Amino acid sequence: MYCRVDGGVRTGPRSKDVIISGGVNLSSVGVETVIYTHPAVNEVAVVARPDPYWGETPCAFICLRRASPDQVKPTEEEIVEFCQARMPHYMASKTVVFKDELPKTSTGKIQKYVLKDMAKSMGNPETSRM
Repeated sequence: MYCRVDGGVRTGPRSKDVIISGGVNLSSVGVETVIYTHPAVNEVAVVARPDPYWGETPCAFICLRRASPDQVKPTEEEIVEFCQARMPHYMASKTVVFKDELPKTSTGKIQKYVLKDMAKSMGNPETSRM
């Protein structure tokens, strides 16, 4: 929460949920909101992945809905294209990782710090300057 000069209150993303990519602050929650609109997505968490050119880029960990045998599961490229069609290119997730389930606390909250460690351990992505 932020107090404005005029006395109003403004809410913003938590500082640890901000991804700094090329000097632009991105809200991981904003990226997650777009990915959640994909019909095949059940759960998603977006964290920062280190990038040698951009500093950080969005990395999405996704659990898909249980599909019927005749449904085709989306690919990483399809999810990236889905994001790019619905948000500015610099906000779109550059990396997508499909998981059977996301790590959670005993109360059911997603453990983003575990996912951040996983993203760091993935090494540097093939950097695109787009």
